[in-house]
Amino acid sequence: MPIGGPSRTPIDIEHSNGTIRKIAAVDPVEHSVMYETNEFLIDPMSERLAFSDKRGRRATFLDYCKKARWVSDAGVPAHADSWLSTIAEAASRKEAEREYLGRSEWKGLAKRISVLPARASFRATPDFSKSPSPRKALRAFIDETQRTGSRLLFVAALEDDLRAMERIGGIKAKRFTDWDEAVDGRGGEGAFLADFDAGFVGAGRKPLVVVTAADVLGSRAHHPQPMPRAWDAAFDHPDVPEQGAVVVHLQRGLALLDGLKTVQTGGGTSRDMVKLVFAADDAVLVPPADLALIWPYAAELGKLTLDRADGSTWWARRTQAENEVQLAAKELAKHIRYRRRRRASKIVPPGAAYEKFVARFPYFTTVDQAKAIRDVLDDLASGHPMDRVICGDVGFGKTEVALRAAAAVALSGKQVAVVVPTAVLARQHIATFRKRFGPFGIAVEGLSRATSASEARDTKELLKRGKLKVVIGTQALAAKDVRFADLGLVIIDEEQHFGAEEKASLSELSKGAHTLLMSATPIPRTLAAGLAGFRDLSVIATPPAHRLPVVTRIAPLSDTAIAAALLRERSRHGQSFLICPRIQDLDPILARVQAVAPDLRIACLHGKLPAGEIDDRMMSFVEGEVDVLLATNIVESGLDIPRANTIVVCWPERFGLGQLHQLRGRVGRSGTRAFAYLLTESGSEHSAKRLAVLEEFSRPGAGFAISERDLDLRGAGDLFSERQSGHVQVLGPVLYSHLLKLASEKADDGAADLWVPDLNLPLEDNLPRGYVQSDAMRLEIYGRLARCRGEDDLDDLEDETTRRFGKLPPSAHALFAVAKLRVECKRRGIIRLDVGPEAIAASFLPGRLRKSRARSLQRDGDRVVCDCKTREDPFDRIEGFLDRLDE
Repeated sequence: MPIGGPSRTPIDIEHSNGTIRKIAAVDPVEHSVMYETNEFLIDPMSERLAFSDKRGRRATFLDYCKKARWVSDAGVPAHADSWLSTIAEAASRKEAEREYLGRSEWKGLAKRISVLPARASFRATPDFSKSPSPRKALRAFIDETQRTGSRLLFVAALEDDLRAMERIGGIKAKRFTDWDEAVDGRGGEGAFLADFDAGFVGAGRKPLVVVTAADVLGSRAHHPQPMPRAWDAAFDHPDVPEQGAVVVHLQRGLALLDGLKTVQTGGGTSRDMVKLVFAADDAVLVPPADLALIWPYAAELGKLTLDRADGSTWWARRTQAENEVQLAAKELAKHIRYRRRRRASKIVPPGAAYEKFVARFPYFTTVDQAKAIRDVLDDLASGHPMDRVICGDVGFGKTEVALRAAAAVALSGKQVAVVVPTAVLARQHIATFRKRFGPFGIAVEGLSRATSASEARDTKELLKRGKLKVVIGTQALAAKDVRFADLGLVIIDEEQHFGAEEKASLSELSKGAHTLLMSATPIPRTLAAGLAGFRDLSVIATPPAHRLPVVTRIAPLSDTAIAAALLRERSRHGQSFLICPRIQDLDPILARVQAVAPDLRIACLHGKLPAGEIDDRMMSFVEGEVDVLLATNIVESGLDIPRANTIVVCWPERFGLGQLHQLRGRVGRSGTRAFAYLLTESGSEHSAKRLAVLEEFSRPGAGFAISERDLDLRGAGDLFSERQSGHVQVLGPVLYSHLLKLASEKADDGAADLWVPDLNLPLEDNLPRGYVQSDAMRLEIYGRLARCRGEDDLDDLEDETTRRFGKLPPSAHALFAVAKLRVECKRRGIIRLDVGPEAIAASFLPGRLRKSRARSLQRDGDRVVCDCKTREDPFDRIEGFLDRLDE
């Protein structure tokens, strides 16, 4: 895994008998080969470590780039001169000569450097996407370019974008793969694949004219971003159980998955078996194919009760849960039909105004963020009410999705209501929305307990008359005296903070309008509804570029620990949050901190302060006038303060996992390494496990994983009522979602489709330990193999396994062949297949055995036997047997 370099892709080195066979760069997610190379240079991790015993001079970057062409920005020479002066003043002569590039060497290099002018002789191309008619504007520009005899070049990151540009421009451009050829090409227009921010017109009488996808398509242009890839996919292989987890066996019930166990089967052969531990420590070994019947339930046992190995304690619960799944499937189908019948305004934003709004966003959208925006815009234009959940971690850009959805609606002349849980978050959103909507003449007002009576009265009147397009507020927006003239969209931010009754009143508000819910850690019921299909779900799992994980530490609560964390942050010129669970805890903690660190400037904040006082104290923290903000979890949502990079939470056991994750998200938003200290007085094992989840999921994007763990621990409740337990808790969220999907697709029992043909073949089919050494990895491959629904899935997994681990050994090759045979047997309804030295026997599901004219077949009810005394390969014999069945 190379640490540096532009791609940072893993390198796969295949070797055997002391010889390297292949060196290839592989995609870390798809495991596909990106390119092969004949050599790969592995540098030491540190020059100081590698050469600590040598007194020779360090190599400089000039030694590595002797034949390179050097180009620099206009300010580089002056900047280099400044640094060389600093080195001369700060380092001794010997150290400077040994450790740094010298002034004479820099002067020698400077003679070879082409310094770019401070002001380029280029001018920008028009931004056609913001024109009232981009097609007409682009075609007029192309006509003018052709009249002057200039060279026109279309540039886009993707071929699809190039084709869209050609359609809008009404031309066909010749494709080039080399930039010099594209620039020097003669005759006609050219096209080149590259990711440029904006186009330009070069200097000269017949200049080069470059038009980019961003110029023509605006926010619809694609910008591939290899650097800020998702740290961890929200759904990697969620249906594959892991070792040590609690699983549900469809025929036996809840058990602990204790990993793989290799057993000898006689004749010098062996096979892997899956070990399940049930109640009373009863262990059962099942073949890996049974992983098709085994589904993840929870990450840890906790207070769960395991079932008996014979399934006697399980069947009654399973039957009841399956009946409820059937009812849920009917409700789901009814819900979907109802949503399709309901009509909502088709909202398509005016192109030019919307593109100008988008252009005020100073960053590129991440891959997932761009997809979520497309999903929302498609929903708004569908003519049916949108009901979508945006699940994106803290600081991953959910607010920009909300801003663009609001812009699409407001610019179309309809009203937008943004509902947030706290007045503090409302104020921050109001400031953000006003900044973006101000240039377009769209007013943004607030409605919360912080709003004065006269302001609230004026706001309600403007909403009623349709003069106010965007309003942001708390639950006050759902009050009976708040009426909208033409409400088009309701956005509910931080939905996990609203209770069932509050959501019921908000649903009344959003009747007939589009609804968008947003959360970093959705409550289990919302998450389960998204997974099951009751709501559309968009997951933003890609972190912004340069986002670092927040270092999370758990320690005993003490005055020294609090002061040390706060003083450390101040020493690096940063600010800190100090969080307590209750208002009455604030003054005692303030006294304790001031006793050990009197120099710290501390502001105190909680929800019972007057609105003006809250604003003043918050602004003093935002503007850096205080070092520490001592507060309750009123600061949990939405605050974005780049200088704050330490948070200390006292008594974290009194907060929920989602709350703690949200609090942790207040820091680490600027690319600076941030710290979260959870200082506890609880000695309970349960509290320790809960807090350990925060340590485990500390990476960017962990909010979704925490919600899934919460779904494991708490269950989703009933999706059609307010009960807090139900069929999801019996079956587990993953199996429940799968059964619900099957039941929705078919009229018959979805669970009846979950069965595994029993194959008894005279061969060894497994993944040898010498081929895949990791038990966890072998278990994952067995699990994914069991989930494959057809030959295409099996071929893809076989190719991936070959790429990752090398050529398949015979037993692994047989494993995939048997898996394909199992798929074929299931298609035919064969529940058991026995292959012996003298005959083959197959047992069918009732009614699935067709009549056959083959005389070699002996039929007995739903069982058929074929005499075939040959020494052929077992698979050839089975193929012949299946051919006879088809006669």
